Amino acid sequence: MSTEEKKKKYDRKHQCFLIFGAPGSGKGTQGLILGQIPRFYHMACGDVFRQLDTRTEIGQEFVNYSSKGKLVPDSVTVRLWEAALNSRVDSHAYKPDIDFIVLDGIPRNVGQAEIMEQHIDVLKVFHLSCPNREELARRLRKRALKDNRMDDASDEVIERRIQTYEAETKPVLEFYGEDRVVEIDATKQPIEVLNEIIKSIMSMDVWRETREVKA
Repeated sequence: MSTEEKKKKYDRKHQCFLIFGAPGSGKGTQGLILGQIPRFYHMACGDVFRQLDTRTEIGQEFVNYSSKGKLVPDSVTVRLWEAALNSRVDSHAYKPDIDFIVLDGIPRNVGQAEIMEQHIDVLKVFHLSCPNREELARRLRKRALKDNRMDDASDEVIERRIQTYEAETKPVLEFYGEDRVVEIDATKQPIEVLNEIIKSIMSMDVWRETREVKA
């Protein structure tokens, strides 16, 4: 493939939906379910890091920071995400001309959101809201015990994760603006949350337009 062909293949804005919320809000669950529906491709940031290929240049750069306990720059994190996305395009797992991306876990802060503007067209941000922090803590403890991650079940770790979300991640909602943010009560049953997300997507002009093209 020529350089020009690669540029045309990768240099495009990807239409996407963000599943957003505090740790324990259920965004991973909703992302996984949506990803099972044709024409939706779920991409969780956690999976990108777990599948990191340390043999690549960007993989080595990421490990160089993380192995030393240094904060990985937003630019490196986004480049790693972009490389993972491009690999999914190459494998045809994700088809950018007909699929919507469903993202969760990224962008984690406003800096990443600003960089990703050149790569994605965020259609809607589904904010799974759970003001009851005790409920979030209960869910996180339950998940940590289920996954046998005892360290993650401690109150100190849980409180730190929630505080980090409040300080660094939640401001991303303001970055995208009220017109793109859909507030959903995360304390509802997962199927009720999913129903609200799907109803919102199906009411959008972009869904109706692409549905006609993809049919």
